[in-house]
Amino acid sequence: MKSLKKKRRIQVIALAAVALVLSTGLIGYAMRDGINFFRSPSQVMAEPPNPTEVFRIGGLVEEGSIIRGQGETVRFVVTDGGASVPVSYTGVLPDLFAENQGMVGTGSYVNGVFEASEILAKHDETYMPKEVVDALKEQGVYKEPGES
Repeated sequence: MKSLKKKRRIQVIALAAVALVLSTGLIGYAMRDGINFFRSPSQVMAEPPNPTEVFRIGGLVEEGSIIRGQGETVRFVVTDGGASVPVSYTGVLPDLFAENQGMVGTGSYVNGVFEASEILAKHDETYMPKEVVDALKEQGVYKEPGES
């Protein structure tokens, strides 16, 4: 009688393990197109990705590199201080997009140019909404940026 219970328990555990592996595989397969890896300009220049691979690139927009072309096409260069990558984007840029500001773009690296399908502008990491600053000042714990 004990061996039958033990056998049944092992079967249930084995079936649960197979179901877990199968469901994990199916989830990974379903998400394969939705996962975009992030790369810095240095990583892109060190190991150029396949032209069909969609990924994200981020860094600072180099000063003096923004060139507005025909229509909505904009060309600029993104850098991380170690390497620079030319970017081409067709569309309306975010309001915060500017030289020497952070950006993240989604797209592909084709023929030495990152062809972006989406551009996100990043604001300063020290930014805090006015309401949060006011609340922290009321609590007496707010420090101005740069203070220790």
